[in-house]
Amino acid sequence: MAWRDNILTNPEKIRELLKATKTIAVLGIKPESHSNQPAFYVPKYMADRGYDIIPVPVYYPEVTEILGKPVYRNLNDVPGDIDLVNIFRRSQDVAKHTSEILAKNPKAVWMQLGIRNDDVARELAEAGIKVVQDLCLMVEHRYLL
Repeated sequence: MAWRDNILTNPEKIRELLKATKTIAVLGIKPESHSNQPAFYVPKYMADRGYDIIPVPVYYPEVTEILGKPVYRNLNDVPGDIDLVNIFRRSQDVAKHTSEILAKNPKAVWMQLGIRNDDVARELAEAGIKVVQDLCLMVEHRYLL
């Protein structure tokens, strides 16, 4: 399979990805104290729809739990497999997490609306990881499922 096939832009392919997803690690999730921000309410929406959310905040060292789940400081600390890594980081900061993502080898990576890094997307896609960029997980879930 050519790496470009792992860059998902087609709504039907994105629908298939969402249907196959159960576990979502949220890189850059924010705690309940920031409930008005997408980095909290998008994962909460997905949790409310039955997805298993694994919080991986970048900041907030004092926070040990988000959405009732224990916090992990690195994707590699997360036990078990991850279906999808949902990224809430600035586009230029995504590359800092590439080696961590590749080591954990999730089935897919989703960069939220406004987040795009074509170099990282290609590296992940070449490694066999499906990639969605610059789309809101919550909006697409509402629209497609």
